[in-house]
Amino acid sequence: MGYLTLSGAILAEVLATTSMKYSEGFSKLWPSVATAVGYGIAFVLLAQTLKTISVGTAYAVWAGAGTAVIAAIGMVFLGEAVTAARVIGVLLVIAGVVVLNLGGAH
Repeated sequence: MGYLTLSGAILAEVLATTSMKYSEGFSKLWPSVATAVGYGIAFVLLAQTLKTISVGTAYAVWAGAGTAVIAAIGMVFLGEAVTAARVIGVLLVIAGVVVLNLGGAH
């Protein structure tokens, strides 16, 4: 159940961050509301996740997955540059999350 709530927290964070892009500095109402609601849901679900998953593992997965997905959204849908440095950076974030999860299994 912990990884299910963690997945929800990641999804809510990604939607909130994407909405923030469209809020134009919180000058547009509905994207601004979506940002606030999305982050609220993300934090509530992350807090629930911490009941069953260690804080280090949960936060690493939440932050790492969110970072990787947002970077991919930026490059694929928002016209941000796809550079070797960005791709390598995203891969390193993913590798770090994997290593932390493997280390937490012991």
